[in-house]
Amino acid sequence: MNFLILTHVHHVRKRGKYYAYGPYVREMNIWTKFFTSVTILAPLSEDRELNPIEIAYEHDNIRFITVQEINLTTWKGRVLTLLSLPVSLAKILQAMRSTDHIHLRCPGNMGLAGATLQYLFPSKAKTAKYAGNWDPKSEQPYTYKLQQRLVSNPRFAKNMKVLVYGKWPNQSQNIVSFFTFSYSQGESQEDHREPLYEGNKLQLLFVGALVPGKNPLMAAEVANILKLQKVNFKLTFCGEGDQMEPLRQFVKENSLDEEVELCGNLDSERLKNQYKQSHFLIFLSESEGWPKVVAESMYFGCLPITTPVSCVPFMLANGERGDLVDKDPNEVVKRINYYLSNPQDFFRKSKNSKEWSKAFTKESFELEIKKLINNV
Repeated sequence: MNFLILTHVHHVRKRGKYYAYGPYVREMNIWTKFFTSVTILAPLSEDRELNPIEIAYEHDNIRFITVQEINLTTWKGRVLTLLSLPVSLAKILQAMRSTDHIHLRCPGNMGLAGATLQYLFPSKAKTAKYAGNWDPKSEQPYTYKLQQRLVSNPRFAKNMKVLVYGKWPNQSQNIVSFFTFSYSQGESQEDHREPLYEGNKLQLLFVGALVPGKNPLMAAEVANILKLQKVNFKLTFCGEGDQMEPLRQFVKENSLDEEVELCGNLDSERLKNQYKQSHFLIFLSESEGWPKVVAESMYFGCLPITTPVSCVPFMLANGERGDLVDKDPNEVVKRINYYLSNPQDFFRKSKNSKEWSKAFTKESFELEIKKLINNV
């Protein structure tokens, strides 16, 4: 049985193995367990330096089909996309024709191409993972909405199950409410953060790409307000992106060098250590699917203070396992000050978050994927 993965995620070939973004590959390593061979159709680089968050596929029988990245954000990207698109579409069709199971990663440009061309293969087993915000009322790019319409129409996407985050009303019968895992069930939830008492240093954490959609500068503004209030704290940023330089400038202009640390990307072990020692995750994202960093922080009792995007209100039980706030640094500071005055509420919610996280382990995810594949 062959498993075809169509994704926009950029891959790297190094020392005979294929690497990509760690959280994505960890999930795909579970999907691929149930197939004898795997075909990956995606953009690929040869032998560039690996990022700390990139890991390798574990399957022994992988065939890689390289396609040009679909990039419509620059003139150069548009020209390259226009020239390479016919070849890419031909490769997709051939790969779909010769596989047993078509798997689409959406939303993304490759996902859109796959969602369109899969119509020509109505008898093939198909799954689509929509990793973005499925909320029908959310504002999203037109191409994202188009992918939602294509894959959620059982007459167009025949024999396909679509995995989405959250439970939404009035969905078609091929929509499956799903989740993603954080850790294995044997992973210790022991933390080593200092008690949230006056005199102990408050540890704050930002994890994610340093891009405008994640609002890292808003998190930095939280640090600026806390310093003006003379709170004893440290805010650690884990991630990289085009907002790194503006962040550095903000830290310098507001004399936050001792309070704010910019770590860049961390491997999984170092990131776990950050969760274990931090009291709060500051996460003011514009749009998410199932924000993995929120679930990971909760596993170790690091309490999320986050915007109510997508299925986050469900994850936080509308405030029983963390706090839902607007994109307002003053509101975040208000919640932090509340917990400094009411540490018993922090301890209670931190315990709740740990308990909830036990249901979303690698083992439970693998069991659900196996059921899904057998029933497509």
